[in-house]
Amino acid sequence: MKKTLALLLAALMILPFVFASCGGTETPATQTAEPTNTPEKELTAVQQIIKQAEGMTLEELAAKAIAESKGKTFYGVGNSSRGKSALPLFIEYLQSIDSTYTLEFDWQQPKNNKIFDQLTAESKKATGTYAMTLIQDGNQIESKMVQTGILDTFIPKAWAEANKTTADAYKGYLPLQTLNKVFMYNCTGSKTYTNCWDYVAEGEHGQFMDIDSEIVGKNFLYMLTKPEYSKYLKDAFDKLPDAKKAYFQTTIDEVASDAESFGLGENGKYALAWIKLWVGSYQAVNDDGPICNNLVDTSATDQFGLLVYSKLRSVEESDAKSVNNIKVAAYQDGYEGIGGYGYCHYLFVTDNSPLPWTACAFIAYMTCTQNGFNAWGKDMGGYSSNPTVAAENEEKHHHSTGGTDEAGNVVFPAKNDRGLEWWTNTGKLVIEDPEYCASVAFTVGSWIELLAKYKAA
Repeated sequence: MKKTLALLLAALMILPFVFASCGGTETPATQTAEPTNTPEKELTAVQQIIKQAEGMTLEELAAKAIAESKGKTFYGVGNSSRGKSALPLFIEYLQSIDSTYTLEFDWQQPKNNKIFDQLTAESKKATGTYAMTLIQDGNQIESKMVQTGILDTFIPKAWAEANKTTADAYKGYLPLQTLNKVFMYNCTGSKTYTNCWDYVAEGEHGQFMDIDSEIVGKNFLYMLTKPEYSKYLKDAFDKLPDAKKAYFQTTIDEVASDAESFGLGENGKYALAWIKLWVGSYQAVNDDGPICNNLVDTSATDQFGLLVYSKLRSVEESDAKSVNNIKVAAYQDGYEGIGGYGYCHYLFVTDNSPLPWTACAFIAYMTCTQNGFNAWGKDMGGYSSNPTVAAENEEKHHHSTGGTDEAGNVVFPAKNDRGLEWWTNTGKLVIEDPEYCASVAFTVGSWIELLAKYKAA
C-alpha cells in the first residue's frame, strides 16, 4: 500500500499540469494569465433572461412565467423527490394571480448518481427537456455542470436582499437548503462517543453510505483536509488521553509526507489519518434510511453511524425501535471535534431551458417564500439558505422543540434540532465547499480511491 501511494505521489510531481485555483480543471504550467482587458464571454439566450430576472420581484417573475408556460408542461429533475411536492404549490401561487393558468408537470429523480449523465446528454440539444434542476454534490457540479456551461446560476432579488448581497456581488451557487449528516450512536449499552477520533478507533465500524454510492460522502472526506476543518481534528486529537493518542499517532506519522506533498498545511496529516482510518473501517450501507432503522433498534447496542439527521422523522416508535435508543453525539456535554457534515441542494436553470422564465419564478418561489420551501422545511435537519424563510419556517414548524410535548416535557431529546447556526459553530459541522472539493479531487481524491481499492481487495 505504501509503495502504491509513493508511486502516485511521484506521478503527481512530474505531471505537466497544475490545477486552476477554483475547480480542478487542468491548466498548462507555462500558460500565462489572460490580459485584464479580455472581453466578457457573450451571454447565452438563457443567461440573458437570467440577467433580467435577477432584477425582478417574485410578482414580476410570476407574470413572465404565466405568459411563457400557460397550458404547457414543466419538466424538472433533481436529487430530491420533493420537487414534485413543491410544484403544485407553485402552480397554485400562479393561479392566485391568473385563475385561468394551468401547467402540467413531471419531476424526475435519477438514481445512482445518473443525474449528471442525464443533464449532460440533454445539454447537446438546442432546446432541452428540463427547465431547471435541484442537484447536490458540489464537486461534480463545479467540474461537470458549471465549467462546461450546462447549468446557469440564478440569484433571486429577494434572496440576495435577505442575505445582504446582490446578484452581481454573490459569487457562489444558489443553495435551496443545507442538510446535515450527523454522528449518532445507539445508547442502549454503556458505550459513549465523546471525541470524533472515537469513530476511527480500533474495532469501530460506523455505518455510512458508501462513498461511491453517494458522492457527497466523498466530498465530506475532501473537506476534512481544508485547514479550518483539519484544525478541528487536531484540536480534538489534543484532547485525547495519551494511550489513545499513541494508537492514532502511528497512522498520523505514516501519512505526514502525503499531507506535505498535497500542500495541506500543518494539520493536514491529522485529516489524512482520520480519512485513512475511516475508509478502512466503515460499514457500507446503501442508504441512510436503513442506517437509521438499524441504529434505533434495541439490537444495535454500541453501534454508531453518520447519517442524515432528518431520517429521525420517519422512526415508528415500538418496543424494539425508538428515537430514544440513540443519541446525537454532538449534543452530549463534553463532546470534542466534528459533529457531522453539511452539504447543499443547489438550484440551477439549464442553459437550454425550454421555460427559463418559469424556471426562475419557481426557483424564486422555493427560496423566497416559506410555502415554497415547505416541502423540505417541514422536517428537521434541512435549513433554508434564506434567513427570512428559515425564521418563518421555524415559527411554523418549531423544530427546535420537535422532541418536546405540549406540556413542555422533553420526550425525544434527539429531535430537538438546534439549528444550522449551532451546528456550524458549536457542533463543528464540516460544510461542503464546491470549489475546494474540485481543487483537491485529483490529489486527495486519487489517494482516497487507492484506500478504497485497498479496502475492497
